[in-house]
Amino acid sequence: MSSPDTLSQTLDALKIVPARKISATVTGLFQTANPEQFQTVGTETLLLKLEGIPGDRHGGYTRRSGGREPWYPRGTEMCNERQVSLLAPDELALVARRMELDRLEPEWIGGNIVLDGLPNLSLVPPRTRLVFEGGAVIRVDGDNAPCRAAGRSIADQFPDREGLDLLFPKVARRLRGLVGYVEKPGSIEVGEAVTAMIGEQWIYAPS
Repeated sequence: MSSPDTLSQTLDALKIVPARKISATVTGLFQTANPEQFQTVGTETLLLKLEGIPGDRHGGYTRRSGGREPWYPRGTEMCNERQVSLLAPDELALVARRMELDRLEPEWIGGNIVLDGLPNLSLVPPRTRLVFEGGAVIRVDGDNAPCRAAGRSIADQFPDREGLDLLFPKVARRLRGLVGYVEKPGSIEVGEAVTAMIGEQWIYAPS
């Protein structure tokens, strides 16, 4: 346990990045057409409920743990903090370039919402609130680590290329967008404004 003096010194030296708001725009909406399939399809309006997107592959109040949660036995029921997948067009373009592809569509990797105007989307910190103009709110859980399942979906679009399923996880780290959950239900539309409410930030680095 730290002494009061040590704790005081640590707090005095802490560099705080102030809270801020950043505006963005919804430029694409997608949802699962078939829960058995990984890919999503475009839509003009997306309904968000507290359990996520109705009928979507990643909807539900809870989910089963997988390879992302090695601290639980696979298949353990847990809170679903991954209801919604958010992507950015500039990050998709960079990943496509790294993979030497002419394009990378958000629906190929199961995206739900594409946001334009929020710099470095995948680096937006956890707990950020995405407040949509119509009233819906998504709470950011964190960045979405690229997986081979998404890579296989991309590979299906380019049958003449080999190894894309393994290449995607290598080149898309910190570029694969965010996952989050619905904090306040509502519906959102293409073209809708959204405000990212980013709280104070600091580095937790105990000695």
